[in-house]
Amino acid sequence: MPPRSRYLVCEGRELHCLEWGAEHPETVIAWHGLARTGRDMDDLAEHLASRYRVICPDTLGRGLSEWSPAPDDEYCLDFYVRQATSLVNQLGVERCLWVGTSMGGAIGLLAAATSLRGRIRRLLLNDIGPELAPAAVDRIRSYAGNPAAFATLSELEQYFRQIYAPYGWLSDTQWRRLTETSMRRLPDGRVTPHYDPAMVRQFITRPDDYSRWPEWDSLELPVLCLRGESSDLLTVETAEAMRTRGPRAVVVTIADCGHAPALNTPAQYGLVERFLAGG
Repeated sequence: MPPRSRYLVCEGRELHCLEWGAEHPETVIAWHGLARTGRDMDDLAEHLASRYRVICPDTLGRGLSEWSPAPDDEYCLDFYVRQATSLVNQLGVERCLWVGTSMGGAIGLLAAATSLRGRIRRLLLNDIGPELAPAAVDRIRSYAGNPAAFATLSELEQYFRQIYAPYGWLSDTQWRRLTETSMRRLPDGRVTPHYDPAMVRQFITRPDDYSRWPEWDSLELPVLCLRGESSDLLTVETAEAMRTRGPRAVVVTIADCGHAPALNTPAQYGLVERFLAGG
């Protein structure tokens, strides 16, 4: 069955999410990365929906969710976690499994250590940890804070293919869908990525927002970390520390990917499924 599109007011702001497999009692929260939308999770959600209820939110300021009128106060992990807690409460989710890519994983990590402690049963981090490589943050800020704009959607797709090449293999159909589901048209008619550029204020107002070793060390749940083989965001050293500290994550390297694996191949589905099922 096709997913259901839902809108919920969380901490005073409207968030959009897609709900797949609503008939199932066990819920997976699948949360996207920094400058992306919940539609990035379409392939994984469709695959998991035969067994799980899968909720794919658009973060505040992304996709179809509201843009914040107070960016310096609300584009930050603490507020995202408050909204995530409100979202799962309104959806009647008592306990859940969490799959988070990049920022979506950081939201899950912080939520599992605080307001959703004991309610997130298993945490899958897709190329994210409790410490980020500064050079990668600078790279992301360089394009996300000043999003490119193009006359045509085809040009935007070529741009996405370039900057998101580290995602690994995507089919032509998947690249086209990624573009069509994460674009908006500007008043002058050009097309640009569908997010609020002010969301990068997070790195200015809270430069240490993603430094979360104390929260990591407090976790007491199974954690799987998928690290892109050539990731510039999650270093080998940080991933190794995650194996030995806190919840002692299982770390799996995904070949032919950087930041971050797209979670769209049979091999990646298998890793996700086995972990969620407790294997």
